[in-house]
Amino acid sequence: MTTLGERFARGRGRLRQHPLAFDAALALGVLVCMVAGSFVDRHGGPHGGPDFGGRTPGASSVLLMLIGAAALVPRRRRPLGVLLFTGAVTLVEHVSQDPPAPVAMSAVVALYTVASRTDRPTTWRFGLLTMVVLTGAAMLFGAAPWYSQENLGVFAWTGMAAAAGDAVRSRRAFVDAIRERAERAERTREEEARRRVAEERLRIARDLHDVVAHHIALVNVQAGVAAHVMDKRPDQAKEALAHVREASRSALDELRVTVGLLRQSGDPEAPTEPAPGLAVLDELLDTFRNAGLPVELARTDQGTELPAAVDLAAYRIIQEALTNVRKHAGPDARAEVSVVRVGRTVEVTVLDDGAPTGQAADGGGHGLLGMRERATALGGALSAGPRYGGGFRVQAILPVTARTGEAT
Repeated sequence: MTTLGERFARGRGRLRQHPLAFDAALALGVLVCMVAGSFVDRHGGPHGGPDFGGRTPGASSVLLMLIGAAALVPRRRRPLGVLLFTGAVTLVEHVSQDPPAPVAMSAVVALYTVASRTDRPTTWRFGLLTMVVLTGAAMLFGAAPWYSQENLGVFAWTGMAAAAGDAVRSRRAFVDAIRERAERAERTREEEARRRVAEERLRIARDLHDVVAHHIALVNVQAGVAAHVMDKRPDQAKEALAHVREASRSALDELRVTVGLLRQSGDPEAPTEPAPGLAVLDELLDTFRNAGLPVELARTDQGTELPAAVDLAAYRIIQEALTNVRKHAGPDARAEVSVVRVGRTVEVTVLDDGAPTGQAADGGGHGLLGMRERATALGGALSAGPRYGGGFRVQAILPVTARTGEAT
């Protein structure tokens, strides 16, 4: 159910997307207020109070109110021009009409716009000019005494418009500065992350190049020697082939060490079969059961076809979570696995009831980090932490539709 605050925020977003329509609606509202105010006789009511309908504005006053309200429509594009124009219209109304219609409302709105969209010195100059000119015209050409409430009201409203506009401008500048700093900090973090990734890739590429280039060169030389002396000196050929075998073994060992830096000690060897998924989840759980870890499974996702990336991520998260249970939860631990389809997502949960023996209480291991990266790379989320009463809980929420372009 939509709340009033959400409706207000949505409506404000639409108005920001169509500023001209907002200004036209504002001009119409100001016109309605000016016309309504022009029918009020401030001193015609009982005991000298206001009387609505006590007077009727003339045709020239209505025309000036229409002109002053229409001038507010382009107030964002030309705030100073609109202020000068509405100020002139208000001045004409004060000079020519007695009592004047409240055309000054348009000048008040225009002054607020100038204060909110320009700088403070400009606000001071034009704000003081508007206050002095309009208040002076009301005092000089009005029928009421110079110290009347109507004249002081013109002074107060213009002053409040300038102050309110300046406050809005200051707040907008403050919010923009905070947003700009946040965006700059985010860009800096992303650039730093990209730089570190590029440096790590360069280091690994350099290591692999050194290993492969050195040993393959030795293999090539020794193989050439063996081919050259195979018929005439077989003993020397055997020796060369022994060197080839030794060089290839050393190359494999060094490649294994280099690639091992990118893997955890408990990761399985790189598979040669197709990438696994939830279709072979029972086989995965059987391997843990055979290793002495009781695992129960609950599934409500039958019939759900997941993208390959999501299917593999769900499988790997379950595999890594159960591996952590086997390593850290103790010999008597039991585990529960659930795979549930919820709307447009699949929730994968792994629970255990063991007492942690080596796992960080805050879940800061590399395995949990890898699971979280798998989930977030697909647009999902992963949470992990101790359970109330003992044990550990890992839950991943993965979208049924993977992000396009994600690597599987």
